[in-house]
Parts: sequence; C-alpha cells; structure tokens
Amino acid sequence: MTDSALTLIILALAVIAFVSGRIPTGLVAIGVSLALLATGVLDLQQAFAGFADPAVVLIAALFVVAEGLDGSGLTSWAGQQLVRRGGGELRRLTVLVMVVVAVLSALISVNGAVAALLPVVVVIASRILVAPSKLLLPLAFGAHAGSLLTLTGSPVNVLASEYAATATGHPFGFFDFAVAGAPIIIGSVLLVLLLQRFVIPDRTPATMPRDLSDQARVLLRDYPGLLTDAAEPTLLDAGTGVAEVLVPPRSAFVGATVFPGMVTESGDLVILAVQRAGEHLEHGEIVLEVGDVLLLQGDWDALDANLADPEIVVVDAPDAVRRQAAPLGRRAWTAAGILVFMVVALATGVFPPAVTGLLAAGAMVLTRTVSVERAHRSISWTTLLLVAGMIPMSTAITQTGTAEMIANGLIGIVGDSGPIVVLGALCLVALVFGQLISNTATALIILPIAISVAAELQVSPLPFLMAVAVVSAAALLTPVATPANLMIQGPAGLRFGDYWKLGLPVMAVFLAVAVGIVPLVWRF
Repeated sequence: MTDSALTLIILALAVIAFVSGRIPTGLVAIGVSLALLATGVLDLQQAFAGFADPAVVLIAALFVVAEGLDGSGLTSWAGQQLVRRGGGELRRLTVLVMVVVAVLSALISVNGAVAALLPVVVVIASRILVAPSKLLLPLAFGAHAGSLLTLTGSPVNVLASEYAATATGHPFGFFDFAVAGAPIIIGSVLLVLLLQRFVIPDRTPATMPRDLSDQARVLLRDYPGLLTDAAEPTLLDAGTGVAEVLVPPRSAFVGATVFPGMVTESGDLVILAVQRAGEHLEHGEIVLEVGDVLLLQGDWDALDANLADPEIVVVDAPDAVRRQAAPLGRRAWTAAGILVFMVVALATGVFPPAVTGLLAAGAMVLTRTVSVERAHRSISWTTLLLVAGMIPMSTAITQTGTAEMIANGLIGIVGDSGPIVVLGALCLVALVFGQLISNTATALIILPIAISVAAELQVSPLPFLMAVAVVSAAALLTPVATPANLMIQGPAGLRFGDYWKLGLPVMAVFLAVAVGIVPLVWRF
C-alpha cells in the first residue's frame, strides 16, 4: 500500500474519531502521530516535530497572556461596563455585546471571551426582560467573527500565518486578518439585527443566574457590623473574593467548632462571619449546625479550589461573583502594558512570534500578574495536543503527494472556471469539515491542500490560506461545533436545531468575505 493511501486511511479514521466524540480530541491527535510513525509514512523526528513547532509555543504563551488579562480584572471590567452602560434597548445592547466580545475574542480567544461575558449578558437580558437567547447567540457568533481581527484571535490564524511564512517567506501581519474580520463583524451585526426577532427562539432557561454586580454592598447589608464603609473595597477585589457556604444535612462539618476570624484547615481561607436562621453570630466559639451559613474570604483561586468540597453548598459561585462584581486589580495596568508590548512586537515583527509570546507570558508571571500555578492551569493542553499531534498529518499530506492528489481532484471537479471558483470550492469543503470537527483540526487538514491547489494553478497561496482561516472560524451550525457554542446552550435554553437558523446566514457572510474580499487584497 502506498504512503498516500495510508495517509488517507489514517486521516479518515481520525475524522471519524473526531466526529464520534468518544475518544478525547488530544488522544486522537497523538494517535495520528503514532499511526504515521508506525506505518512508516513519517520517521521519528517528523512524527513528533509538532511538539517543537513555534506555532505550538505561541499558542501556549497566548493562553497565559489571556489568563493575565482575565485575572487582573480587565475582562470582568469590560463585562461590567456592558451592564452599566448598555441601557435597556435590545438592538443597542446586541450591537454592544457583539462588538465587545469581538474585541475580547481578538485578544484572549473565542472561548475565553464568551466565558468572561456570558454571566453578565444573562444579567443584562434579565434586566431588560428578554430571553437570554436573544443576546447569547449573538454573543457566540460575535466572538467567532472577532477571532479574525488579529493574529492572536485563534490558533487557526497562527497556523495560517506559519504556512504563509513557509510557502512565501512572509507570514501574515498581526492586523492582516482584520481585512476579513472587520467586514465580517459588520455584516454579522447587521444580519443579527435584521433576523434576531424572527430566527432566535424566545426561550428562557429553567433557572436564571442572579445579578451579582452589587455583591459587596449586599453582603455588608446582610452581615451588619462586619466591616466599616471605609473597608468595603477590601471585601471584594480582583485578587480577593468572598463566598457564602451552607452546611447541608449529613455534612462532616456538622458539630465542628469555628469562630469569626478563624483560618480554615486548608490555611488559605478566613471565616469572616457565621449566620444561623438569619441571625448574625458574632462572638465566641460556634458549634456548626445544619443550615448554618459561613462567609469565607480568600483569594479567588483558593475559593475555587476549596469550595468544590461536597460537604458544603456554595450559595453563589465565586467565578460568577468575580466576573460581575470584582473591580480592576492593581495589576490591571501591568497586564494592559504587557498586552500592548505583545501587540506592537507582533505587529512590527521585531521578534519571531513565538519569542514575543514567550516574552509576554514570562512578563505576566514575573510581574506576578499570573502565578506559576495559574499559568499552568490556564493552558488548554487539549488544544496543544491537537495542534502538535495533527501537524505531522499536515506534513504527511504534503510529503506523500496526498495534498497534490486532492488538489488535482478538486481542480478536475471544478474545471477551468478559474482560481476564484476553486477557492470557493475549497472554502465549502472547509466549512463542512468545520461543523463536524475542531476548526483547528480542519485548518491543519485543509491548509496544506490549499498550498497544493495554489501550486497547481500557479497562483499565490496567500488568498487560499487566508480564506481557509476565515471559513474555519465559521463553526456556527451546531452547539457541538465549538466550545463557545456549547457554553451558551444551557443558559440560553437553546436546542440543537436552533443554531443553524441564524448560523447559516451568518456563515454566508464569512464565505462571501473569503471568496469576495480576500482575493482583492491578496491577489492570485
């Protein structure tokens, strides 16, 4: 059996595994590398070259930078501004939500932007008495469009830029993607405003999250004498949070002795107050009973780690409180400065992109904007394994002549209609793949084929690479197409078949830009 046939078989099995969802994505990608090595398609160095690829290094660094922006309170602050300045008109709020999430997505990734704004958008919906779905679906779609504003918006952009550098010697610039991203955002916003009333279902989930934007004052009111007004800012800030926990029946904490000011056994939380039946217990040792409520204070990481204990019931999730109520932290300006440095360095090309990413991530850690532990947790290892494991597949597709064979087949089907028609056909293939498997995996499969198509047509590969990056972001038809789509499903009360009604017209905007605008900027 030829190497090309083996590559196609491994690729087909990988796609089936991705679509089924029964095997973790990262494990499938590693399996692809091992299969290419075991069948002799690639040698040992080629099979594991993905783990040393600069794109993987840059993507990992960007996760740490995004964590710094989030942990310093910058993303929460953006969400809070939406709550305060959004007003009460749905159309105005829709535009604001889509624009803000697009900008955040360009800086911290699609999933991070949606996760940051989701709680506050639900609060906004409840305040203006509309179904959350009316704002959450535009939130997710705006994030996908925003990922095309900058190089750092998506791992796919990083990969497309790396392929451009390999094929032509010049990577895409930091803001080059905005040539496609800006019109897509404008078109998406206009389409959503036009269709929002008709195609987004008016559903409300069974439970609506609480408005926690004024949580500090609420707690001071409910726990009289706890803190003076002058001390209010220390109750809740970007680094320190509070949480109420309830002692449930049969909890191991029933009968435990505590007192206000006591440090918990873990050593990183302080018991500020205890209430029983609504009464504040102020002095002396307290033997806990079923139904007692404790107010705990500590840094946000400690709250998240300790409140997962099944022996207690958390009243309000610390992460929801942080995103809605925490003010900007003292390191917010530091994080913003590091972001500016990274953007300028990437835009000017003063350092290689991977080096710039590492410098920015290192600065986040050295300035203590991000702890080493949080930096490690912030990295999506699944994404890194996916990219590192599928890069060898891209190598195999090119090296075995598979990309050239597929390119010839695609050109043969389209005929002598010209490069614009071939580009459209390639984009349609990428769109279909993108609804079924990860858009990163889609890009790693389609990008080498795009280069081969351009070579066969004897035209520049740049419009093909940029167009593939554009349509890879258009995973809009199902909740399982991307984590961001899945994130909003529950809070929005959406069903599987609700996405395509708005997703299909918005996807047409992505396709129109990929085929109509991209070739005008990057000529064949």
